Amino acid sequence: MTTVQVRQNEVAELTFEAAVAYEDPFNHVRLEAFVSTPGGETLRVPGYWAGGSAWKIRYASPEIGEHRVITKCSTHRDEGLDARAATVVVEAYEGDNPLYKHGAVRAAAGRSCLEHADGTPFFWLADTWWMSLTDRLRWPDDFRWLAEDRIAKGFTAVQVVAGLYPDMGPFDARGANEGGQSWEADFARINPAFFDAADRKLAYMVEQGLMPCLVGCWGYYLDFAGKDKLRRHWEYLVARYGAYPLMWCVAGEANMPYYQWDAFKDAGKKAAYMARHKVEWTEMAAYIRSIDPFGRGLTIHPTEYGHEMVEDASVLDLDMLQTGHSGMLTVERTTARIQAAVAREPKTPVINAEACYEGIGGTSLADVQRMLFWNCVLNGACGHTYGANGIWQVNDEEQPYGASPTGIAWGHVFWKEAAALPGSKQVGLSKRLLARYDWWRFERHPEWLNPVPDDADVYARPYAAGIPGEVRIVYAPIHSVFPGLTVRELEPDVPYRAFLFDPATGEEYDLGRIVPEAGGTWPTGSLPVFHDWVLVLERAS
Repeated sequence: MTTVQVRQNEVAELTFEAAVAYEDPFNHVRLEAFVSTPGGETLRVPGYWAGGSAWKIRYASPEIGEHRVITKCSTHRDEGLDARAATVVVEAYEGDNPLYKHGAVRAAAGRSCLEHADGTPFFWLADTWWMSLTDRLRWPDDFRWLAEDRIAKGFTAVQVVAGLYPDMGPFDARGANEGGQSWEADFARINPAFFDAADRKLAYMVEQGLMPCLVGCWGYYLDFAGKDKLRRHWEYLVARYGAYPLMWCVAGEANMPYYQWDAFKDAGKKAAYMARHKVEWTEMAAYIRSIDPFGRGLTIHPTEYGHEMVEDASVLDLDMLQTGHSGMLTVERTTARIQAAVAREPKTPVINAEACYEGIGGTSLADVQRMLFWNCVLNGACGHTYGANGIWQVNDEEQPYGASPTGIAWGHVFWKEAAALPGSKQVGLSKRLLARYDWWRFERHPEWLNPVPDDADVYARPYAAGIPGEVRIVYAPIHSVFPGLTVRELEPDVPYRAFLFDPATGEEYDLGRIVPEAGGTWPTGSLPVFHDWVLVLERAS
């Protein structure tokens, strides 16, 4: 009997060799394991075909002790796969990797944030690497370089697509990696070699503390592959990657038709298409939950609001938004959508999963990235998602991604140049500022600032959030510089120290202990330089 030792939340891999030769093992054979935990639970863990005669079971747990495994093969006649016993011994984890130390990420019960399995709050600062499992982001040097760059800047998650990509049709050569395409032609069967190459990258993310948010496919694959093939796709993903401390994303732009289709040109066709997809994605989300023994968090990437991509939003742990790529024009729309999603009942953590890739169209530069970050977080989002044009599609230096199905390319900036754009560092600096405080307890407080006229533009709309009596944080766009800010409703019995934080550099300017005016107001006076600022008031010791 095989015995494998791992630490808490790390992946144990058990390999089995089929004793029977199968013509089509992926489609005709199923392998699963029943795992008895030290606490008396029995988990049903799916296995996956690893190519040839090889099959694997992956398992992880935070529970210390012996986990006893017994396999079951659908044929009941294969001595290499059926009734094979093993033991996984889980030992204490004593390192610093938050995904191992605290466990996988999920929605916090009764709160508008995400948390690890042990209750430790998780701040979502994600980068967008949709096509990073292709061979345009080379393993190991390029992939490791990008991961280490993002970790150094403070990112905690990465959005990545599991082979069935956006911005291309099925079996486009640009979707391959060293192992080929993710599926064989006509979706005949999965291609394990693609996922062998993907394993190295996904495992490295986790080992470095970056949580993968793994997107199963782009939404139009419901039409190209059909729901039955996508179910098999998800069965494979859950079996192969469910033991990793990751989050699932059911689909990207779930209810959007393929780029050259005319489904949205006719109102009746559009309504029917949307209705069918909402039903099928709701069923798919429920199915993923039913086959995932590890209970990983689940979300869906939308055209606008994630909760509108499904019939029943209770299937989602995280409400993703997509708010556009039109630079400063997108900022106000983004803020309004965040506010609307946060106000929904029942409460679900909200994240902007796609807005304004830095550099797209020659716009959406670092100022837009800072404003999006602060407007989202101070209006109730549980973090923020960044993206850089050139990285999401992985523009190789010698071979840019090229044209979309529309015939237009999104841009040819080399991914490594895009990684050096200043916005990625600046959102990381802002995340580090928030990490000083109990950010997960923050609530929006517009009453802490003077009212803003309805017709004010985005440069004149500051936002405030924080914890009464403890800390207040205000984002001040550039039109706040000359008049300054007036902080209102200061508690008479709470002494505050104030400082200005430069969101472009991370520098701080101490304003000392503040003395409110009668009525609990405090004017900052003009701010020192003509750019955006973050004002922090924290309770003085």
